[in-house]
Amino acid sequence: MTTSTLYYVHDPMCSWCWGHRPQWELLKEAITDSVQVKYIVGGLAPDSNNPMPLAQQQAIAGYWKKIEGLLGTQFNYDFWTQNTPRRSTYPACRAVIAARWQEAEEKMILAIQKGYYLRAMNPSDQEVHLQLAEELGLDTEIFKVDINSDQLEQTFAKELQFAHSLPIHGFPSMVLEHQGGIHMIPLDYKDYRGGLETITEIIS
Repeated sequence: MTTSTLYYVHDPMCSWCWGHRPQWELLKEAITDSVQVKYIVGGLAPDSNNPMPLAQQQAIAGYWKKIEGLLGTQFNYDFWTQNTPRRSTYPACRAVIAARWQEAEEKMILAIQKGYYLRAMNPSDQEVHLQLAEELGLDTEIFKVDINSDQLEQTFAKELQFAHSLPIHGFPSMVLEHQGGIHMIPLDYKDYRGGLETITEIIS
């Protein structure tokens, strides 16, 4: 029985989380028998209906270019011409929680990332979440009720509060809870093994 929990604090619309995904998958696979993994949505940007200023669009597209050059991560830049971008990631965080309630949290995270970064979809729009939920085979009626419910809003608020209580400085971050102690786990976008070594040392 695992007594340690690794919190992966992320945002489904965080481009660095997308870049980190390959190494995260390797790390997660390596610790699956000894550590429980829990995803925590950190809420990168609050709800907003305002179009993203052009300068901000250019800055974020610049992050994509940086990540692409550093890690080889794939991005579809058609997003910027086919959508009205908004600096609003809370809706996507809610979609992840609603999918969690149908045992499909990780599938929804990946669907949002692929939708955003490869399919040029806008995950700030709830219509996109509903489409992805349908594609994933979720009960879309329940999903739609859940995503707009007070219960989910309360869950999301508690999760944000918990994320802000952790000793993190951005997304993604990894925090290990072991025997009552909280440990920051180093995150390397190119090699998961340093993080794995740290986790192994703490729990051994």
